Amino acid sequence: MATENKKDIAITVKNLHITYRGLKKTSIRASWKNFGNKIETFHALKGVSFELEEGKILGIIGKNGSGKSTMLRAIAGIFSPDKGEIDLHGRTISLLSIGVGFNKKLTGRENIYLSGMLLGFSEEEIAAKEKEIIKFADIGDFINKRVKTYSSGMYSKLAFAITAILETDITLIDEVLSVGDAKFKEKSYNKMKELISDEKRTVLIVSHSLGTIRELCDEVLWLNDGKIMEIGKPDVVIPKYEEFMKEN
Repeated sequence: MATENKKDIAITVKNLHITYRGLKKTSIRASWKNFGNKIETFHALKGVSFELEEGKILGIIGKNGSGKSTMLRAIAGIFSPDKGEIDLHGRTISLLSIGVGFNKKLTGRENIYLSGMLLGFSEEEIAAKEKEIIKFADIGDFINKRVKTYSSGMYSKLAFAITAILETDITLIDEVLSVGDAKFKEKSYNKMKELISDEKRTVLIVSHSLGTIRELCDEVLWLNDGKIMEIGKPDVVIPKYEEFMKEN
């Protein structure tokens, strides 16, 4: 897929389709006729295609259920597309999202190593960053307690600290900047601005905070019902999205 004119492309998404399938329970009377359960499908992404240059910050907006988080998880390799291609052009990637990436039976400290190794870092590389991660997370003695005992705020702090300190080429952020206490929100926001100042780092941010998207992002991708409505500069796309949301 890679060609000479794509040497600075960090992410290529081509004709991405993802469908969720589940069982829809029916009544006992109906089950006699239909032999049990019906398969229910939901088309989360419907032919999404885009490219993102290295070092760019892309904000992804859209109402709930539009396919934003699904797309991030597909790019991160958590979901397999039903159809289409995703090419990271040899780059390393991390996903920062509540509920993704931790083994809740392990302690926070153990999850630092587990998460780091899943990102492709060696045990020595993680050990060199361990103190910095723990200091940034600032969750006190909970670092040695099982993650299942954490509040959503503590979970968010540790997840953000790991992703921010163990730097990958591509960082995917799913609404985590809006979680945690006011002090941590400010700290994580400032850290994110520091990270994206690196001209080589590529970032995708899913957020309902249009202020965050306006300030941090070079481009905005607007998803609706699994399809791209528009992609372009924040001052062009966001007003159209705001008008759409007023009418729908």
